[in-house]
Amino acid sequence: RGRLKIAAAAMAARCRFAARFHRVHGANVRLDASRTRATRVESFANGLCFSQEPLAPGQIFLVEIEEKELGWCGHLRVGLTAHDPQSLEVVPEYSLPDLVNMGDTWVFAITRSHNRVTVDGEEAPAWSPPGDPFLLIERVRIPRDTLVGRSRPGRYSHILDDLYKMNVLPATARRSRIGVLYAPQPDGTADMHIVINGEDMGPSARRLPAARPLYAVVDVFASTKSVRVIPVEYGFPSLQTLCRLVIQKHIVHRLAIDGLDLPPPLKSFCQHE
Repeated sequence: RGRLKIAAAAMAARCRFAARFHRVHGANVRLDASRTRATRVESFANGLCFSQEPLAPGQIFLVEIEEKELGWCGHLRVGLTAHDPQSLEVVPEYSLPDLVNMGDTWVFAITRSHNRVTVDGEEAPAWSPPGDPFLLIERVRIPRDTLVGRSRPGRYSHILDDLYKMNVLPATARRSRIGVLYAPQPDGTADMHIVINGEDMGPSARRLPAARPLYAVVDVFASTKSVRVIPVEYGFPSLQTLCRLVIQKHIVHRLAIDGLDLPPPLKSFCQHE
């Protein structure tokens, strides 16, 4: 049991550290001071970003769409690469096809709908609102609560939140949360999975070299203007998360949090996260 706790703590620490963008990125990307928010400041391309560290097996790199930009065709692209961003002489203009053409890179273009990948020629099963608090992808268990976006606090935000939980809104909408991970296979390779608002899209790439370091790729492309990295807690939830769950359970609506006698950071966390 002691070893399991140590392993869980190590995984949690690794995930917190990796939940930020790499210093190497596309020419049109600007990162905030924490390197958790990436914004494309001009054009529609040169928006490539990478995870700070290679991902661990089963570790999801999750981002939320914060801003959109009208007038462009195309949306966010995510995936994995075996290229160390630090080793790139020039960051490619596009993930598709430029980075993919360099080899050892697998990228999935997010669309408004129909993002599911058919497995072995079989028809993808219909999605239904899950009751399990964890999303199970092969042997990987991820807390669902973090995977689903939330609207900004407002009179009708609870209705919008329900739509996100039911995965009704388009995958490319603001507040949608999109993540990428790889699941190891018995033959030593790995399958890449894309998760959109708590739903696994299936193995969108197979036979990845699991023995090599794999970095997350996030292409802030076209109509996607800005994204934010969402830390995912593995193992036991933090005290802050537990407080949020208790507070939300005893209020009618998130607007009521403003009237509670709570520290401002906790209020903000309960309203927005």
